Amino acid sequence: MSETTAVPSPSPAAPSQGTAPAPAPDARRRGRLARRLPVVGGLATGGVLLLAGPAFAHVSVQPGQAEQGSYATINFKVPNERDNASTVKLEVTLPADHPLASAMPQPVPGWKVDVTKSKLDKPLETHGKKLTEAVSKITWTADGSKIEPGQFQQFPVSVGQLPKADKLVFKALQTYDNDEVVRWIEPTKEGGPEPENPAPVLELTPASGDGHGSGTADAKNAGGEAGSAQQAAADGSDTTARVLGGAGIVVGIIGVAFGVLAGRRRGA
Repeated sequence: MSETTAVPSPSPAAPSQGTAPAPAPDARRRGRLARRLPVVGGLATGGVLLLAGPAFAHVSVQPGQAEQGSYATINFKVPNERDNASTVKLEVTLPADHPLASAMPQPVPGWKVDVTKSKLDKPLETHGKKLTEAVSKITWTADGSKIEPGQFQQFPVSVGQLPKADKLVFKALQTYDNDEVVRWIEPTKEGGPEPENPAPVLELTPASGDGHGSGTADAKNAGGEAGSAQQAAADGSDTTARVLGGAGIVVGIIGVAFGVLAGRRRGA
């Protein structure tokens, strides 16, 4: 009689030490999403700030407001919007409905300036005198200089006395060296969107103090002080725009780097 030897059943193989179980499909999807979010978020943030830059690229008055009855130095800020042309001429037409008794441009190196005066339909009274004509247009023409792509230029003008009105609307023509002319003449309607080529606007606020404006007694001094303050305000606006744009780029780069590093760690 033969003997039968029982063979023991093999026991289930124990998992080798140091090997992690494969992640579930949901976990893998969440991991891929986590790696992509920093990249998408960073690029989106940087893109929004960079695209916001061109909104500042139009001829404007700096600063944007002054007191009624005062003398002030305003700057017509002209950025170059083109990548393949330079600005060589600026023509600014002063408002005919509110003529100014005084409009004196400050010399700008490398630019020739021409002042055009026109007869007034109604004489303008100022400081006890009647004026029968006033400045209607100021033209700056490049004379050894120009506004290159990626640059801007400011053209200062001392104006006064400012009328008792809500605002002064100027019209500006910007000419490039390829003969292109951009007409900054479109009015901005209150509560409506900004037009494509808005006209420069100087908002006027009620006079403070004695109501004669800060520069009535000494127009030249008032103009000089306003010019310094306005230059600082304009520089501050440009600096803020550059800082915001730079911050967007930095955030985008950090997001991309974080996403790449996170992907490598999870892949390892």
